[in-house]
Amino acid sequence: MSGVKLSSQELIARLNSQNIKFGDVKKIAREIKRDHPLAMELWASEGFFPRLLSVLILDKKQLNQEIIESMAKDLQIHKPEERNRINEWLMANQLMKDKKLVTLMQTWEHHALPDLRRMFWYHQARLRWTGQNPPENTLNLVDAIEERLSDEVPEVQWAMNFTGGWIGVHDPQFRERMIAIGERHGLYKGIPVPQNCTPDYLPEFISIEVEKLKKKQ
Repeated sequence: MSGVKLSSQELIARLNSQNIKFGDVKKIAREIKRDHPLAMELWASEGFFPRLLSVLILDKKQLNQEIIESMAKDLQIHKPEERNRINEWLMANQLMKDKKLVTLMQTWEHHALPDLRRMFWYHQARLRWTGQNPPENTLNLVDAIEERLSDEVPEVQWAMNFTGGWIGVHDPQFRERMIAIGERHGLYKGIPVPQNCTPDYLPEFISIEVEKLKKKQ
């Protein structure tokens, strides 16, 4: 942008170009910093990259349950991988940086909207893989994964499984139970993964990540 402030329409046109990358979006966001009205204009455009930029520059103080639910409903026009990316950026860059929003996110385990249930579980996984002390709700999460994993929609199922993996890594007392849950469900078993990526199948995920953790200690 080189210090020149673009109009929302010029910015949307740039973000919808074929050569835009995630790194470009983050660079633009660093230049803009915070601009809630612009964020809302970008969001209203319904474009994937404009909405990614929107969640980076909006004012988290203006978010509440009603607005977040409305955004989650808006995202239904996107492909699952796009929805998940937008939700993850929203969570990491806004929701997790405000205590009230973190508290709100912790109430979404049984929310009617799958996107919010997924954010609940992804947040629980993130608390563990970032090295924080395991929260006191671990046993309840393990019980929930065991009871409901097979019944959830795919995007929520993945986040529950992901949380289960990190519980198995960072909570040795639950490790064998999480491995057994993975073996019983067989979720993601045998699915190829890119080189240097960890399989989502719980027994393999836990085994590989535990070994990585041991090497760091």
